[in-house]
Amino acid sequence: MLEKIKDMLAEVEALQAKNAEEIESLRIKYLSKKGLITSLMADFRNVPAEQKKEVGMKINELKNRALEKINELRETFGTDDKDECIIDITRTAYPVALGTRHPLSIVKNEIIDIFARLGFSLAEGPEVEDDWHVFSSMNFAEDHPARDMQDTFFVEAHPDIILRTHTSSVQSRVMEKQQPPVRIICPGRVYRNEAVSARAHCFFHQVEGLYVDEDVSFTDLKQVLLLFAREMFGEDTQIRLRPSYFPFTEPSAEMDVSCTLCKGQGCSMCKGSGWLEILGCGMVHPNVLELNGIDSTKYKGYAFGMGIERIANLKYQVKDLRMFSENDVRFLKEFEAAN
Repeated sequence: MLEKIKDMLAEVEALQAKNAEEIESLRIKYLSKKGLITSLMADFRNVPAEQKKEVGMKINELKNRALEKINELRETFGTDDKDECIIDITRTAYPVALGTRHPLSIVKNEIIDIFARLGFSLAEGPEVEDDWHVFSSMNFAEDHPARDMQDTFFVEAHPDIILRTHTSSVQSRVMEKQQPPVRIICPGRVYRNEAVSARAHCFFHQVEGLYVDEDVSFTDLKQVLLLFAREMFGEDTQIRLRPSYFPFTEPSAEMDVSCTLCKGQGCSMCKGSGWLEILGCGMVHPNVLELNGIDSTKYKGYAFGMGIERIANLKYQVKDLRMFSENDVRFLKEFEAAN
C-alpha cells in the first residue's frame, strides 16, 4: 500500500494540462467519488493494524497534494481573457420596476399604526384553530348558526379543527395566558364558507381590538372609535352607534361613519343615508371573561372588529372585493402613491 501511494504521489507531481477541460478530467480521475485516491481510502480497511497510522497519514498527504496540484493548474488558466466577464460600467443601467404594497397591507398598517398610538400592542394567532378558541370561549351557543357548515370550514379528519371565522380567537389565547390589563389589536386573515362575488369572499381580513382592565366603560370605547375614525377618514368624520347583538359582547353596537364621499349629505355610495357601516363593537360579555380565566366581578372590557376590505373599499372606492385577491398588476399599480 505504501509503495502504491508513493507511485501515485509521483504521478500527481508530474501532472500537466493544456486547458480547463483537461484539469477537470484530472480532478475526476484522482479526487472524485470513484477516483484513484478514493479507491485507496476504501482499501484502507485492509491495512494491518500496525500500519494504519502511517498509511493513513500518507493517504492524507497524497490527497492534499493532489488538491494543491489541481488548484495550481487552475491558476495557470485563470487569467484567460475568454473566461473573463467584461462589464461596461459606463452603460446605462436597465430600469428596475419597483413593486408596491398591496392596498390591504396599506390599510392594515394604517389601522395598526393608529391603535398603536392609542396604546394597543400587536397580537397574532394561528389561522387553523380549534372550536374552543373560535366559538366556545367567545360565548357561542352550541346551536349558533355560525357553527354550521354554511359558515365555517371544518377540517374533515378533525371535526373540532376549523379555519378561524374571526380573529377573536387571538383575543381568547391572549386572555387565557395574561391577566389584565390587556390592550391588544389582532389583525389577520379569516375564512367563511360563502359564495365568491363582488360583495363577498370565502376569505377576507379583519382587525379586532380588545381592552380589559378595571373601570372600563362604554364611553371609553366610543372615544377610542371616534379618534380612530377621524384619523382614518378625516377630522370632520362623525360616528353613530346603533344597538346590535353579538354573542361575545353585551351591550353590542354597530358603528357607522359619515359618508366619506358626500360628507353625510347623501349619495349612491351611502344609498342616500349619509352613513356607512364599518365595524361592530361592545362591552366584553362577562361569560367571555370567565371562560378565559378573568374575574368578571373585578374587570371589564370592550372589544371591536372591522373588515380591512371594508375600510379599503371606503378609502379607495373599490367596488369589487375580488380585485383584492386577483393580483392584477394594473390594479396594484394604482396604489403606488399610497405606499
